Amino acid sequence: MTKEDVTMMILSAKKQAGMTWEEIAEKIDMSPVWTHSACMGMNGFPKDKAEALATALALPQEAVSVLEEPPTKVWEQSVPTDPCIYRFYEIVGVYGPTLKALIEEKFGTGIMSAIDFDMQVHKVENPKGDRVKIEMSGKFLAYNNW
Repeated sequence: MTKEDVTMMILSAKKQAGMTWEEIAEKIDMSPVWTHSACMGMNGFPKDKAEALATALALPQEAVSVLEEPPTKVWEQSVPTDPCIYRFYEIVGVYGPTLKALIEEKFGTGIMSAIDFDMQVHKVENPKGDRVKIEMSGKFLAYNNW
């Protein structure tokens, strides 16, 4: 059984159960963002969370050990063609240098960790059209100056 097999099982079980990612995340006591990413194979589950997911979605016990495996993060396309995902590439292309400059002004030379990281997605109602609000919080890691 591979991560891809388990991902397909998760998607099927989610659909059959009629659950949202938020509902699944609540059952395993994790954020919806992390839960979805891990279910898609981009993060490894701690054992207790893998077991909770298997219970919540009635997955076979064999899936637990697969969920615990560390990820191999591979993208099939260098620039995705899905319009929603592509817009995130566009945002980074346009605002990436700005974000880098502002982070360096506030923290010094370094990066925002995507390992020690949290992200939330919110719906903000607006009379001009609802807005998507994304909050990201990552630990600052200074570059070593040798």
